[in-house]
Amino acid sequence: MSETRPKPQAWPHYVDPEPWSPDDDAPHASRLDPGASAARLMLKRFLRHRLAVLAALFLGFSYLSLPFVNFLVPHGANERDVEHLYAPPQAIHLFHEGQFIGPFVYPTTGRADLREYRWRYESDTTRPLPLRFLCPGEPYRFLGLVEARLRLVCPPPGGSLHLLGTDRLGRDVLSRLAIGAQLSLTVGLLGIAVSFTIGVTLGGLAGYLGGWVDAGVQRLSEILKSLPELPLWLALSAAVPAHWSPVTVFLCISVILGLLDWPSLARAVRSRFLALREEDFVMAAELMGASPARIIRRHLLPNFASHLLASATLSIPAMILGETALSFLGLGLRPPATSWGVMLNDAQNLMAVETYPWISAPMIPVILVVLSFNFLGDGLRDALDPYHDQ
Repeated sequence: MSETRPKPQAWPHYVDPEPWSPDDDAPHASRLDPGASAARLMLKRFLRHRLAVLAALFLGFSYLSLPFVNFLVPHGANERDVEHLYAPPQAIHLFHEGQFIGPFVYPTTGRADLREYRWRYESDTTRPLPLRFLCPGEPYRFLGLVEARLRLVCPPPGGSLHLLGTDRLGRDVLSRLAIGAQLSLTVGLLGIAVSFTIGVTLGGLAGYLGGWVDAGVQRLSEILKSLPELPLWLALSAAVPAHWSPVTVFLCISVILGLLDWPSLARAVRSRFLALREEDFVMAAELMGASPARIIRRHLLPNFASHLLASATLSIPAMILGETALSFLGLGLRPPATSWGVMLNDAQNLMAVETYPWISAPMIPVILVVLSFNFLGDGLRDALDPYHDQ
């Protein structure tokens, strides 16, 4: 006699009649947003990387201010104040004896301390000297084209204005830092232009064509990567004639840095193209009669653009550090050119650094710029990665 099994009980459930819509506060909502464009999703991912956003703002402000640095700083790059050699940083005050009189400085006088062999400065706190704004100063060429003399702020008559002190020749450190950024920051852009042109061209041809082209590019990149980098930089920089103009030396240094930096990028482009050339859209383009140059330019490179952009932001700091190292060793840019490496060349005297530590101030912008480019590169890499967590 068989038992009768009870029928399974139906569980109660509720069906919401309203259409489903993604929650904007959900962590993965942007992936499920059918109306968001690819650019908007990338921007949202980038804005979540706070360090990358701060780095982008800092770098954007730095590069946008480069054409106007001569107007913003109070002194020229090689303008000397012979009465303030190795002067310490000077403060700007607003109140004098409890009364607001606007931005002003106190006059300082220096004397040589023959016991400790150093300069000592004393401020006269009874004589406030108001600063001048929008005043004429040492002439400069605005945007390299028009001669101008107008400056945002100038030292008061009978006083000085050295916010970061002066060097051994009495030159203002802050003004030289700002003007030196024009060379130190642009050398990375020119070097990257040379490096990317060579790396993308040779790497793309090696990855797409293969055969003897691939073998030749691989052997050439291996030879360059096997050479010690710093001695090679020194040898090529030493070959630049010393009598060339600063602009010509700057261009040569940029080309040298770019010529030695392309092998890593070429190998990355090659490995990516080896995988992409087997895709169906490449085969379809070949069957339609597209030339190899068109396939690389219109079909392969756009699929690799995100990696190229991130690689560029991570390679520029290496260019800046390369120029700084060469100029620090006296084999890169030379006076009267002004760059952060040229300024750090004065910091080789350890006794001077110990006595006057403000002459090593160029280390601060170098560190900030390198860290900013690294943070920006990390943010762009995460934003351009479609598989990164939203």
